Amino acid sequence: MGTALITGASAGLGLEYAWQLAGAGHNVILVARRKDRLESLAEQLRAVTGVTVEVLAVDLNRRLDVLKVSRRIADDDAPPVGLLVNNAGFGLKQRFAEGTLLQEERGLNVMVRAVLMLSKSAVDAMTRRGHGAILNVSSMAQNMTLGSYSAHKAWVRAFTEGLATELEGTHVTATAVLPGLVRTEFHSAAKMRTDVWPAWVWLSAEQVVEDSLAAVRRGEVLCVPGWKYRVLNAGLQALPRSVVRAVAGSRSHSRQRT
Repeated sequence: MGTALITGASAGLGLEYAWQLAGAGHNVILVARRKDRLESLAEQLRAVTGVTVEVLAVDLNRRLDVLKVSRRIADDDAPPVGLLVNNAGFGLKQRFAEGTLLQEERGLNVMVRAVLMLSKSAVDAMTRRGHGAILNVSSMAQNMTLGSYSAHKAWVRAFTEGLATELEGTHVTATAVLPGLVRTEFHSAAKMRTDVWPAWVWLSAEQVVEDSLAAVRRGEVLCVPGWKYRVLNAGLQALPRSVVRAVAGSRSHSRQRT
């Protein structure tokens, strides 16, 4: 993989991707908004693993900032990016009908537009170099009806599948990981209740990252970490969409903080 570029690297799954990839000897480029957290993480990674760490403090909601990351991916004079991890994302903390358009646009920019733009830069650079991999973080929510977030993650999955088909024979691969509930900062940041879910449904960030990186190495297109979620994923695909809408709607109401 050489150098791996990870968006949303300062917390959650992005943080775990940084540690596992650096621990395996890969140089990493950390991308997130909070420069102080990135610099602190970079110092830790260098001290513990000895790899080269670059920091790009950008806001992926801003197109010009995304272009900065795109330029680093395309730069042939710098260590080439062999793995792009499009991980950045967040819970919108609102229902579409009651929320602000500004927040909806921010979610679309970070979880769809940035993935599109960075993937395009990676495809151009990697196919030119003759190798590389793209890992896009979708979600089990892509099967559900949880507003714009489900729509964004469904787009990521469908986009990745289409991209993987186009890349056949190029020695460049595209993989989408569909995690279920993972114990990270995501839910508290989104002001979502976690006590409504039993303990057995939760995955660790370590497992999700391990499984998805293994899928990338095998050239797999879709990865659903955890056998329970693989069963659930199959069930959701088999159920009538009217049932999925009814179940997802009731769970969505119960997850809001009171």
